[in-house]
Amino acid sequence: MTKPDRSQPQSKSSPFRYVHSPNFPALLQQLQLSLAVTTYQAGKLMLVRPTGNKLSLLLRSFEKPMGLAVSDDLDRMVLGARNTVWTLRAAAEIAPQLEPKGSHDACLVPRQAHVTGDIQGHEIALVDGRPWIVNTLFSCLCTLDPNGDYGFVPQWKPPFIEQLVGEDRCHLNGIAIEDGKVGYVSAMGETNTAGGWRDNKITGGVVLEVDSGEVVTRGLCMPHSPRVHDGKLFVLDSGRGLLCTVDERNGERTTVAALPGFARGLAFHGQYAFVGLSMIREKDQFGGMPIAEQFDDTQRKCGVCVVDLQTGQLTAFLWFEAGCSELFDIQTLPGLRFPSVIGFQDDTINGIMVAPKAAWLPGAELPVKVDR
Repeated sequence: MTKPDRSQPQSKSSPFRYVHSPNFPALLQQLQLSLAVTTYQAGKLMLVRPTGNKLSLLLRSFEKPMGLAVSDDLDRMVLGARNTVWTLRAAAEIAPQLEPKGSHDACLVPRQAHVTGDIQGHEIALVDGRPWIVNTLFSCLCTLDPNGDYGFVPQWKPPFIEQLVGEDRCHLNGIAIEDGKVGYVSAMGETNTAGGWRDNKITGGVVLEVDSGEVVTRGLCMPHSPRVHDGKLFVLDSGRGLLCTVDERNGERTTVAALPGFARGLAFHGQYAFVGLSMIREKDQFGGMPIAEQFDDTQRKCGVCVVDLQTGQLTAFLWFEAGCSELFDIQTLPGLRFPSVIGFQDDTINGIMVAPKAAWLPGAELPVKVDR
């Protein structure tokens, strides 16, 4: 690849600094999409957007954001934070009013917050419009109570988990949707004791089929992000930095690409996979991983890489040099080239007032405005 381009987010005071391959913006423009990325380490939801031959990063602060789900019609985004699941809704009326005027093609506004408590919620998926959350602390999949009486409603647990207790027994962490329903999950162990997965983190990782509860493949190193794309089951063998496919019939894995970082966060668009990479943090938890032996501290990357599934080659990248050392989840936003998310750090959200027409005032429209 040619010399990477260096940039920083919109705010000059931001500690974030990044480089990207020259073809990354062009690829997003070609595919007509932008990316949504979470980093709980830096406490940010990021929108990665192409603008000319550069990338534009919009940063919004949330406490420990991890799992991220987007509806097929891009009308809704669900974000899992430290103790809250946020729902953001598209506001087409707001986008044209944001500065610079006429540049945004979508705007997502926070609308609902469901307090779950710190369940260590990892990935989120939408099933028939309903959020399913990987509840890592209680080793189960759960949904939200629409009446608000409960923080969460347990829906499924691995067969080897005997009790729903807040002990992170197997580090359940990833969820895959197949044919419109929950198909697979990933976990770091088949263990049933508090934090038991830590004892065999190098080879104890598994992918399970939810319907049967059976293990599909074993021997993974701290796996994340199972996904079904184009009829194939993918998973990140995170501690080895591998993007793999899994044969559900016999559990055999095929390496699609080997990457220079702890692989976590996976999204697809056509022939391309967008993979998140993170640096290795605490040595007591992440020490001894194969990725640490393959790449030293100067070689491992934090960022987003694009893998061509037809060739297995890394074709484009976005690397963070400062401000961020870990990513968690990635979602593609197809058809959106320059979306925005309204945050809580300035007064913009206080000036957004959207309401339906009042039935008792025929013909009257309530104002839709943004006060800055």
